Amino acid sequence: MNKKELVDAIADKMGDKKTATEAVNAVIETIQSAVATGDKVSLTGFGAFEMVHKPARTARNPSTGAEIHVAESWGPKFRPGSDFKELVNTGGKKSSKKK
Repeated sequence: MNKKELVDAIADKMGDKKTATEAVNAVIETIQSAVATGDKVSLTGFGAFEMVHKPARTARNPSTGAEIHVAESWGPKFRPGSDFKELVNTGGKKSSKKK
């Protein structure tokens, strides 16, 4: 599913494609700016978005075997929540067991 398909699926539930597009864009922009400033975004049952530090390291060029320096960087990380994991593990069917 890409962004357009997500908007269409939400529009089917909400009845308005313009509102669905604005909602999807607002959620994505809000999560991106929060994570970019170092905040953690947790959506209960879905997962958590956060920024992680990747320290500088030495790597190897696979074709030449030469060592190369990889600079430190920061990157986004997503950790799925337990409900999301369970839904994926059951092939999209909600489990009947209660927590």
